[in-house]
Amino acid sequence: MSKRIDVDDLNVYYSKFLAVEGVSITIEPRSVTAFIGPSGCGKTTFLRTINRMHEVLPGAHVQGKMLLDGDDIYAAGVDPVTVRSQVGMVFQRPNPFPTMSIRDNVLAGVKLNGKRLGKRAEEEIVETSLRGANLWNEVKDRLDKPGSGLSGGQQQRLCIARTIAVQPDVILMDEPCSALDPISTLAVEDLINELKEKYTVVIVTHNMQQAARVSDKTAFFNIAGTGKPGKLIEYNDTKTIFNNPSVKATEDYVSGRFG
Repeated sequence: MSKRIDVDDLNVYYSKFLAVEGVSITIEPRSVTAFIGPSGCGKTTFLRTINRMHEVLPGAHVQGKMLLDGDDIYAAGVDPVTVRSQVGMVFQRPNPFPTMSIRDNVLAGVKLNGKRLGKRAEEEIVETSLRGANLWNEVKDRLDKPGSGLSGGQQQRLCIARTIAVQPDVILMDEPCSALDPISTLAVEDLINELKEKYTVVIVTHNMQQAARVSDKTAFFNIAGTGKPGKLIEYNDTKTIFNNPSVKATEDYVSGRFG
């Protein structure tokens, strides 16, 4: 598990509209990379290109290269569903399936991928995934209860358990703590630090303190104005981005002067 991501001059379009322009970036395996920048600068759009999730919108397409351990995920004949099993996504708001039990929520992605498992194998996946999401001890005695009955922070960790159950190589997180209270946020941040031991983790966040706490590298995106494409402005070690950025716009953003 855990793969390197190499992006070369990627342009992201929605029909004819250029949403993100000319991104080149290398994301190392077993690391946490944070995408920061003002609203509308393309960071979430770019995040969604890493598992071709943006393609759920009609007319969405890319130009350029996106390599996962050297394999172009946009090459002819590559199935987006296969890509999404390798590159999991955790969304901004916790989205457990409300009619499913905690157990069935964890197994949902595995079953969606067509895997047929015996009961013992299923139980092993459930326990391993919930332990991996630091949730097992809190829910082990109520696995048959609805996932929607958990607190917000627990629901988000349940969604992370559902993501890691399919054994991806990369985990994408789109503002995973924005709907959570500070205690739940801390639990998810602690989990992110543990996940990087096995996975490549990429997180979009508007919380500068969070980016500084959890990420090894930070990418700052910006936009020149309404209707203009988002661009990657600066990418470096997180400490450098926050303490000694090379671009003034980066310094202005991380210091709170704009955004």
